[in-house]
Amino acid sequence: MADYLLGLDAGTTSVKAALFDNRGICLGIGREEYQLSTPSAEQAELEAEIYWQSSVNAIRTATHAADVPPAQVRAIAVSSQGETTIPLNAQGTPLRPALVWLDNRSRSQAQWLAYHIDRQKVYEVTGVPEITPTWSACKILWIRQNEPKIFEQVYKYLLVKDFLVYRLTGEIVTDGATACTSLLYDIRHHQWWPEMLDAVGISPSHLPVITRPGEAVGHLTGPAAEALGLNEQPLVINGGMDQAVAAIGAGSITSDVISETTGAALAIQVTTPYPDMRSNNRIPLYAHSLPDLYLYVPVLPTGGMAFKWFRDAFGRSEIQVAKESGRDAYDLLTEMAARVPPGCDGLVMLPHLMGAFSPEENPTARGVFSGFTLRHDKGHFVRAILEGVAFNLRQILAALNQVGYHFGEVRTSGGGARSPLWNQIKADVCGIPIVTLANEETALLGDAILAGVACGVFNSVAEACAQMVAIKERIPPSNHSPVYEKLYQRYSELNQCLGPYFRSNYSG
Repeated sequence: MADYLLGLDAGTTSVKAALFDNRGICLGIGREEYQLSTPSAEQAELEAEIYWQSSVNAIRTATHAADVPPAQVRAIAVSSQGETTIPLNAQGTPLRPALVWLDNRSRSQAQWLAYHIDRQKVYEVTGVPEITPTWSACKILWIRQNEPKIFEQVYKYLLVKDFLVYRLTGEIVTDGATACTSLLYDIRHHQWWPEMLDAVGISPSHLPVITRPGEAVGHLTGPAAEALGLNEQPLVINGGMDQAVAAIGAGSITSDVISETTGAALAIQVTTPYPDMRSNNRIPLYAHSLPDLYLYVPVLPTGGMAFKWFRDAFGRSEIQVAKESGRDAYDLLTEMAARVPPGCDGLVMLPHLMGAFSPEENPTARGVFSGFTLRHDKGHFVRAILEGVAFNLRQILAALNQVGYHFGEVRTSGGGARSPLWNQIKADVCGIPIVTLANEETALLGDAILAGVACGVFNSVAEACAQMVAIKERIPPSNHSPVYEKLYQRYSELNQCLGPYFRSNYSG
């Protein structure tokens, strides 16, 4: 009887599920989008139940498309975005909408924590280079100070992956590769950090039990199996944070292979042993979903989301044409961008729609289009977004070079990897080949790999990667690469000169 492995990944703007066989072939995939609630420029929320219902719909779509008997699904591994915080009461009911990782309302709480706890100590213990509103600890402190009645009722604070595992199994657990995004977790000793818990005003009892990533939590509960259209047999596995499992799904399981994911955010993944944390270069470091390894994960929070924002706000005609023709609105917009020369005739875009994170953190940063004139049209603006994200990618690679990591190519995944134009722009801007993969949904594939190891289909992650990860295409830099040298400098200067402006005008 064949063994089938299910991956479930909850991202910022959608949940995706996919069913794989043990050769890495995707037999069925499901995706359920949702719209964040953004009542102000600083706020981003989502009802926690939406994560669960979207997961149910995505899994049902994937298994229906695969047409696989439920009894042949051996295991389900779950991953998600980090930082997003869900407070539950003792009955397991969310007490308020999830505070999404993009939410910046806890700025004063972040500043208070940064003042009271040494920055270098924070980095050495948690891998977090700077305390900003992104982290769960800041969000919990905000709830304590602004929603005290809710704070008093909280039984457990969960991240999204933990919430989905709870709904699948009834168990309240986490793992280091997920918990490390909270600012509450000691990544060296793999335990909750007492000093930060005291500062926020909670105890370990308010947090899940810590298990190792890649471990089985248990089987599906009866209600969960019924909701998903499966039986209760499949094991449920802690996958970890989406970037950790995406690294596995890209085959980036050693430090000589670098990968990047362009989904809602753009994130780089570099696998490493525990590094020297005394370096002046503070790149975000996470616990990996691989035993005893770590992961550098510099991030542009609104990479693909900047493109999605533009599509939704200014691409309504393309959305309508796509519906009528059966095409993708992103493809229609990208075709416009392909007709625009590199550099967009002087138009430059800073893609910081919800603050900047890497290589320099600035929660007050904003998105900018600079240099547009009467000659610029929609295609120019689309290409400027694609180029702006690529310029940020190059900045991140330069920061990694400074701490001793050098790469001859970058493996790309996520929705952005489907765009040949965007891949070529990245190759030209960074001056190195961009490599696409047979399975671009690397987080889902990484989940499936962990699921396969946990249930005994594979003996190790390395064995599974050798069988399931395959390269599709290598895209070298074109003759446009020299053109982008000057344009990259223009982007960097604009980014640098506007940094103080953002801090002085959007700090509160």
